[in-house]
Amino acid sequence: MRSIGDPFEQRACAELERAGLSLLARNYSTRHGELDLVMRDGDTVVFVEVRYRRSASHGDAAASVTASKQARLIQAARHWLAAHPQHARRACRFDVISYDGPADAIRQDWLRGAFEAAPAP
Repeated sequence: MRSIGDPFEQRACAELERAGLSLLARNYSTRHGELDLVMRDGDTVVFVEVRYRRSASHGDAAASVTASKQARLIQAARHWLAAHPQHARRACRFDVISYDGPADAIRQDWLRGAFEAAPAP
């Protein structure tokens, strides 16, 4: 599965960098899950989930970021922030970059602030 997602993560990273964001981490893994990309947009830390779906028969790529997937991403983001205290007080957001369709007609969508994390208990 990683080999399918790698080109899309690279493409998303390049597009985000062209938009002015800078890469802080790629494929950050914890026991809770993996953060595809951690970027910085000004003073904001952006946790980016990259999704690809060739067919929309089970919904589009962005719809595949379910509530349980969001919860795992939030936990992984909290872990990343704890491991990088220099960023812990920055504003954060969760973006989803989705790619849908066959290789010859891929549609890309960047959902800024796709979901939010409740404050940590």
